[in-house]
Amino acid sequence: MLHRWQPLIMLSVSLAAIIIALVWAFTLARPDQGAGFVARVELPQTQTEASNPVIGGPPTLPLVVIDPGHGGHDAGASGHGFEEKSLVLGLADALRRRLIDDGTARVALTREDDRYLLHAERYELARRLGADLFISIHADSAGDSEEVTGASIYTLSDQASSEAAARFALRENASDRLNGVDLGSQNDQVSSILVELSQRRIQEKSDEMAALIEREGQGALQFHPQPRHFAALKVLRAPDVPSVLFESGFISNEADAARLASEEGKQRFAKVLSRAVEIYFIRNPDTDE
Repeated sequence: MLHRWQPLIMLSVSLAAIIIALVWAFTLARPDQGAGFVARVELPQTQTEASNPVIGGPPTLPLVVIDPGHGGHDAGASGHGFEEKSLVLGLADALRRRLIDDGTARVALTREDDRYLLHAERYELARRLGADLFISIHADSAGDSEEVTGASIYTLSDQASSEAAARFALRENASDRLNGVDLGSQNDQVSSILVELSQRRIQEKSDEMAALIEREGQGALQFHPQPRHFAALKVLRAPDVPSVLFESGFISNEADAARLASEEGKQRFAKVLSRAVEIYFIRNPDTDE
């Protein structure tokens, strides 16, 4: 008779053990019980939202992908109570709203919250969406040298324009380990020629956009004495999307940091860049075809 009921008994014992384990885990998770331990299982962060961002604006307009730098575990530069990842997200959102409200472009952000993306994920997102322009937004730091101030604009080059630009690229690129464009199984020689031809034209467009930002920002934004730079920045390596990196100021400078965090500073930044984007697309009307 006992043999007949043995499976049911074993099942009951197993269920009881599971219930006890759940109660124990719940007790640990309560801060008012025991030592306040929390039972937690860490799952890999999904990139579903980042891979499929919301695109604002009419579908007939060209597409601008705005990239707020850093995020997640990578706070970027810090100073005077601010973190770069938060400041640039605010700037990116202000620019997005301005571009959409003015009817200048469709807009997507690489991130809309505090998450980290690899450099390749950022520019590949722009490529996958068929972006006509990619703008990565950052804030610099001069460490203990608080007198350094002003915005800068970077475009891609394998040869840095200065030692400072080379150091900046090294620091930015160090936050992930990916580099270059994945060419898959294509022949190396053919790939090299295609990339060179494509990047030559894209580089001209990137330089044009950088020049427009500098021109439109005169009198409205405070620029570094040498505002134009080029360096081997990974995030600008898309071979088919004109790309610029805008250093909005030095977070190590108290005035710069306060300006970037203020609503007035965000709106001034958004107005300048929106105007530069508008002129760029007027000059390049075929970008959205």
